[in-house]
Amino acid sequence: MAKKKKRIDIVYSTNPNFGYDDGEEEEEETLEPNQQDLRVLVDRKQRKGKEVTLVTGFVGTDEDLKDLGKSIKQKCGVGGAVKNGEIMIQGNVVKKVLDILHKSGYKAKQSGGN
Repeated sequence: MAKKKKRIDIVYSTNPNFGYDDGEEEEEETLEPNQQDLRVLVDRKQRKGKEVTLVTGFVGTDEDLKDLGKSIKQKCGVGGAVKNGEIMIQGNVVKKVLDILHKSGYKAKQSGGN
């Protein structure tokens, strides 16, 4: 038997087009690599002066983002993390990350200076 979801905080709606929001977000479908517009930059803010290469602008599921981050970290031979829709790679490896992304078919540009 299927569980019924409890609807909380709703009394009555006179709107005929009302759609109840149960709080679950629908994940976006992942765009093809050639349709992605990624930005690669070096960041030092709030990291005690240590440099981190950030990859931003990914459109898709969290699982696909984690897979991309894992492959970049392996190919660069460094550590990193995937948080808040960004891939963080330890160190200043912008050129290497750009090469990896271009070879994988992604549209990527360097953002910021250096």
